Amino acid sequence: MQIRDAEENDIDAITEIYNDAVRNTTAIWNDNVVDRDNRLAWWRERLRVGYPVLVAQSDEGKIVGYATFGDWRAFDGYRFSVEHSVYVLSSERGGGIGRTLMIELMQRARDLDKHVMVAGIEAGNVASIRLHEKLGFEKVGQISEVGTKFGKWLDLAFMQVKLDGRLAPAPSEDVAS
Repeated sequence: MQIRDAEENDIDAITEIYNDAVRNTTAIWNDNVVDRDNRLAWWRERLRVGYPVLVAQSDEGKIVGYATFGDWRAFDGYRFSVEHSVYVLSSERGGGIGRTLMIELMQRARDLDKHVMVAGIEAGNVASIRLHEKLGFEKVGQISEVGTKFGKWLDLAFMQVKLDGRLAPAPSEDVAS
């Protein structure tokens, strides 16, 4: 398996993986599938802001997973924090693809000077929570019944990992006194 930056010709596979998660899991709290144009615009926006979209490509050349991160919140004070997403083709889950994508994604966040990576996980998704724990994430909170899918309320667990040992951020030159 190879982890690499997504290319435009990977968009169909990314769309398929995304839509499978929409239809069949509580990993994405959307009810509607998307089309290729939606994922293409999403991919281009990630690239525009300098964030990676990684794909896992099998030895046979098939895209079997993807991962990315984006801003945690849209305020300057959160600029050192990101929230990530990792999705694996349903037939390939449990084989280490998600873990491999996460390790590379965490390094990419470090390379961009990020300090914290946040995970928002449906609280019943034990496999994802365990994976994150193995990668050093700690559960830091849970919000009950904030989402819904498949006719039930969903709880959102928050996990985080510190990506570096900085005690304080570098001062911002743009902050007014």
